[in-house]
Amino acid sequence: MKPSKLSHAVGFDDFPFPRDHRGDVSMVGAVYAGARLEGVLRGEIRRDGRNSTEVLARLVLRSKFNASLQLVFLQGIALAGFNVVDIHRLSETLERPVLVVTRRMPGLEAIRETLLGKVPGGRRKWALIEKAGLPEPVAGVYVQRAGLSLEQAERAVRRFALHSNIPEPLRTAHLIAGGIATGQSRARP
Repeated sequence: MKPSKLSHAVGFDDFPFPRDHRGDVSMVGAVYAGARLEGVLRGEIRRDGRNSTEVLARLVLRSKFNASLQLVFLQGIALAGFNVVDIHRLSETLERPVLVVTRRMPGLEAIRETLLGKVPGGRRKWALIEKAGLPEPVAGVYVQRAGLSLEQAERAVRRFALHSNIPEPLRTAHLIAGGIATGQSRARP
């Protein structure tokens, strides 16, 4: 898919969960056509598991929005704790760009130490984070990207960042996930 237009996007975020939770964690995708919310996707992934890439691909490919989607936003490279997304494989599978967005530069050394010392499969997960590349500053946020240039990433963030530095599909997914999980949305993404 040509990453030049990028007017239709989906943003995914996971539901908040208690620290001691084990098992599956819900996640939500907010689908946007320009500035308009078009729909919502929902799925489940394993807490600290390794199925996020496959579940995200399946959600997008089986959705009625698949034909029009041009970009996938992720609220961080890991969902449900340390279920790390292989953004390059996801981009290749979906044949469209994937853009990870975070408000701040992640503490990569602390993440590395935790993955290598405390998380089953941590070496593989750390390798996926390294493969994604260092987060790059763009338009007031940090991004990791697959399938698009830094300039295209900046255009996409600016195009969808309507009410904050966070692109609206991610902001909306965060609000929906928090509202459903706890009864009301909380804190900014």
